[in-house]
Amino acid sequence: MPANDTAPISSPRSAWALRGLFLICLVFAFREARPLLAPMLVAVMLTFALAPAVRWLGRRGVPASIGALLLVLALLLSTVTLAASLARPAASWWQQAPQTVAQLLDQLEKLRNAVPGLGRPPPPPTRAGRPAPAPTPAPDPIRERLASEGVALTGLVLARGFSFVLAAAATVILTYFLLASEHWLLSRFVEAMPRQRTRALMLGGLRAAQREISRYLAAVAFINGVVGVIMGLVLWMLGLPNPTLWGALTALLCFIPYLGPLALAVLLLLAGISAFETGTAVFGPMLAFLIIHGIESNIVSPVVVGRRLSLSAVSVFVSVLFWGWLWGIVGAIIAVPLLIGLRSVCRRRRGLRLLRLFLEGNQRAPSPSLRSLLRVPARPPTGKRYT
Repeated sequence: MPANDTAPISSPRSAWALRGLFLICLVFAFREARPLLAPMLVAVMLTFALAPAVRWLGRRGVPASIGALLLVLALLLSTVTLAASLARPAASWWQQAPQTVAQLLDQLEKLRNAVPGLGRPPPPPTRAGRPAPAPTPAPDPIRERLASEGVALTGLVLARGFSFVLAAAATVILTYFLLASEHWLLSRFVEAMPRQRTRALMLGGLRAAQREISRYLAAVAFINGVVGVIMGLVLWMLGLPNPTLWGALTALLCFIPYLGPLALAVLLLLAGISAFETGTAVFGPMLAFLIIHGIESNIVSPVVVGRRLSLSAVSVFVSVLFWGWLWGIVGAIIAVPLLIGLRSVCRRRRGLRLLRLFLEGNQRAPSPSLRSLLRVPARPPTGKRYT
């Protein structure tokens, strides 16, 4: 009697289920490994941006180690100088935070009372000859919360500041090593590939990703710097306190597409409410930023960044949401460079053509109509031909 074959047969559904479980586990592993992987990815992005400058110095006789050291020191010096210039406005804003919150609540209360139907009900009428009882002050939950959790908040800030300093130091050191040994690392990666075609595809993909990411970061850094300077001058003319701090915050948050400008508009609205009294002055900082950002995003960025570096709006928004949820503000900043690198890989793999089309959007040609996609192509005649 023949023995039954009891070997398990893997179905396509079970294979896709295993891949999905592996992807979910990989995402949460990336989230837990943020203190290790975030400095590494930021260092790789900085290496892609600064490697062309190191090679340019190398062609003029400067060794790679010296060129990398000069660039890292210049980047570190500019960052420390900017942070030192913003330390005093940030410290004064931190000290005035409770008063600013109280002023903001008072302004919001005035705005609520100005809208019919949202204000507090009038006090009950009193009898003639009797003085009205003194109103009992309502408890302020914001002030009580700040007073009760001041020590815990200070400890949390110190702990986050210490971890940020460690991550920044690790990023700077790793960036120097990657820049100094970029040619050696790239040659080792290419040498590890067994086939000649695979080596060419890998080298071309890495060079294309490096070139596009460096161009994107340079263009966006220049645009955001100019927007931050203009925004600081406009806020100084409007009379908003600490315009330098707001200009630097504008340049930083504009690195995050969509969500960064939205958060900055809300912050400027709150700053206008706490700093000004009249309604037109309250909305002045937010409206000024929306006008400047509209000109930058619709006119300046398409010209400077170019069509080659542009991506689909849906893919950019999804990437910012995903990496922002995964790693916070660091993930949101590096979301677009990672997307550009992924598109460079998709351009060299035929199996990723559909993903490349989604990343690039409808930039090259207009999308075909749905009726043309559903139309059955005509078949050629199959009759015999006599000669």
